[in-house]
Amino acid sequence: MGKLTYNSTLSADFDDRVLAHIQVVIGAKLRRGECFYFTWRDDPQGGDGRSTIWLHPAIPLTYKYFGGRSPSLNREWIEALMLTANSSGGLQLVPEPHRATAVVTVRDDS
Repeated sequence: MGKLTYNSTLSADFDDRVLAHIQVVIGAKLRRGECFYFTWRDDPQGGDGRSTIWLHPAIPLTYKYFGGRSPSLNREWIEALMLTANSSGGLQLVPEPHRATAVVTVRDDS
């Protein structure tokens, strides 16, 4: 289970694989200087609501992964997430599409 920390004040837990995919989408948008919303469903143990944050290049984000390996990335899922991020509602988690040949391996050589 990974953790996204927003502005050092708000944190949310995501599966490492999910977090890796949203990191790619968020990074692409912020590199272009684009601001947008990110909405997710909260853990049922924390109230079963939803949270929304406004993402801006000047607001610090931290991605903490608890697994030792970088997950493989599904290009089709990144594209589906990017479609939501480019909408007026902002980035929202959508189910991962069937993984055909769209897997990209990210290597961490550090």
